[in-house]
Amino acid sequence: MALAFAKKLAVGVAATYLSLTGILYATQRQLMYFPTNENPEPAQVGLADVSVEKLETPDGESLTAWYAPADIGQPTILFFQGNAGEISDRAARFSAYRAAGLGVLFVSWRGYGGSTGSPSENGIIIDSRTAYDWLVLHGVKPDAIAVSGESLGTGAAVRLAAETVVGALILGAPYSSTAEVAKRQYPFLPVELLMKDQFRSIDHVAAVKAPVLIIHGTADRVVPFALGLKLFNAVTAPKEFIALEHGDHAAISGSEALQHEVEFIRRTIVPTDTL
Repeated sequence: MALAFAKKLAVGVAATYLSLTGILYATQRQLMYFPTNENPEPAQVGLADVSVEKLETPDGESLTAWYAPADIGQPTILFFQGNAGEISDRAARFSAYRAAGLGVLFVSWRGYGGSTGSPSENGIIIDSRTAYDWLVLHGVKPDAIAVSGESLGTGAAVRLAAETVVGALILGAPYSSTAEVAKRQYPFLPVELLMKDQFRSIDHVAAVKAPVLIIHGTADRVVPFALGLKLFNAVTAPKEFIALEHGDHAAISGSEALQHEVEFIRRTIVPTDTL
C-alpha cells in the first residue's frame, strides 16, 4: 500500500514538474521582456531639440530612436535600455548626457515604444548594430561612440563593442549571462538547456578593446552584484569598477551613476574638433 502510494506520488510530482517546465519554456520571453508602447514625443517628457528617427533593420523591422547631435568636438553616447518600459522612461538620463555636451542616440528595441516586431536576443543584437551603423552613416566616427547599456541592454552593448570599433563601453548592472540570472530565480530548472535568449556576455567581453566601466549596486536583487564582478574579471581591456554601496538595481540610473559615466567618457574619449 505504502509503495503504491509512493509511486503514485512520484508520478504526480514528475507530471507537475514537467507541466510547469513546459509552461515556463513556452512563455519564457513573456517572462523576460516587459515592453510598453506609449511612444510619446520627446517634448512630452521634457526633452527639447531631440529628433525622432526611424531606423530600418536588415530583417525588415522599423525602430524608433531619439537623437540629439553632440556639441562640437564631443563624443556621442549610444544607449541601450533594459528589459522593461521604453526609452521615454529614461528622459532624465538623456537630459544628463546632453547637459554634458554629449551626442545621444537612444534606440527602442523591436516591440518596444514605437518599434515594430517582437523582442528576442537575435533581434536585439540586430537592433544594436543597426543603431551603430546609423550613427556612423551620419558622420559619427566609431572611436567617438561610447556605448552604454543598462541591465539586459548590457548584453547587446558587450556584443556590439566586441564586434565593432567603439571609444568606450559602459555597463550598468551587467551579468555574465542571463542564464545565470535566471538560475537564481528558478534553481529547480535546467535553465541553460531551456533558455532561448542567454546573452552570454562572458563569452564576448574579452574581445572588447575599448576601455570598460562597470557600475553595479551592491544590494542589487535583480542582477546580483557577484555577476557584475564576474564579468569585470573577464574584461581584458583597460577597466574600472564602481560599486554603489547599498545601491539597488535602480541605482545605476541615479545621478551618481550618471556622473561616473560622463566622467569616464571624458577621460577615455578625448574631445577633438575632428570628431
